[in-house]
Amino acid sequence: MRSTSFLERLVASANVAVVAVAIIGLLVIPGEPGTPQVVKSPQRASPGPTTAAVETTPPPGIVATPESAREVKANELGKVPVLMYHRIVAKRQASIDRTPGQLRRELDQLARQGYVPISAREFAAGDIRVPAGKFPVVLTFDDGHASHFGLDADGNVKRDTAVAIIMETAAKHDGFRPVATFWINHTPFGLRTEREQEAAVRWLTGNGFEVANHTWGHANLRALPTAKVRKQVAKQERLLVRLGAGPARTMALPYGSMPREKKAARTGTWQGTRYDFDGVFLAGAEPSLSPYAKKFDRGAIQRIQSNAKKGECRKWCSQHWLEWLNKHPGERYVSDGDPDRISVPARLRGKIGARRGLRINAY
Repeated sequence: MRSTSFLERLVASANVAVVAVAIIGLLVIPGEPGTPQVVKSPQRASPGPTTAAVETTPPPGIVATPESAREVKANELGKVPVLMYHRIVAKRQASIDRTPGQLRRELDQLARQGYVPISAREFAAGDIRVPAGKFPVVLTFDDGHASHFGLDADGNVKRDTAVAIIMETAAKHDGFRPVATFWINHTPFGLRTEREQEAAVRWLTGNGFEVANHTWGHANLRALPTAKVRKQVAKQERLLVRLGAGPARTMALPYGSMPREKKAARTGTWQGTRYDFDGVFLAGAEPSLSPYAKKFDRGAIQRIQSNAKKGECRKWCSQHWLEWLNKHPGERYVSDGDPDRISVPARLRGKIGARRGLRINAY
């Protein structure tokens, strides 16, 4: 495992790249080869004609034993890919953009390889309900862009938005849950009135998606005094509550930039509004540790930018890491199918966080 200082330098460089994209403009990037793969899942309200209803909760009553865990090679201390997306647009203008086709291919790859989406909230809380032998993946979308979600005049999800593509993938692949997390600012999904914003947020949360905190104005929290950090986060919490999504349990740092007082990103109070997150998420550049691991830091959870193996992404983006996890299956989180137990090879038992309330099933 890399040293903490190395990781911090790595994450900082990844975040600087994102900041540069945001501040100096959009950089045209040529097309790329195909991208990464999971399984099909459930679905809830009427999404429109292109999707089919599915179930979202795994079957109850599964009890993992050492024998059953060994059979599926369960390792619930393994690494989990938390994928980071920004705009989903037909013509990429920035390096962090993805096209609808690229998102479809990546989700299809995840589905075929056996990944099952869970929300950032579920992951940070350690509430991982994935069938035995399958792998959790967290799909996250920053900034609440219009390309993430919208409804057409008939009330159907707009084609080629992130939500439409997730639900299409779920309809094609059994076991692939149509679940993702959308971290929004004060103008979610390009909608100008709170009435429109509330309708969008309530549709998403009513259909199993998480909508959570990305600060009010997408501020670089590192550059702000602590009082203004709290204002940025708490003001957005007030909006999330008004829109029907709050209080949020997770937040993503704009630009991946950690405030100088780290704990201010996770918990604080401003003008009577308090926030207290189960998880704060960075902007790169490795799979996350399991939330059951002793070294898991819920105040700085790693993510992976969705991208092909080009330039800096040769080692730090989704195509590289999904290939790496396939080549190193012993390093990947593999579920035992039992949400009440943590199943691990016996040699890893001592690496489970001491305060976890779940039963340990070592084999």
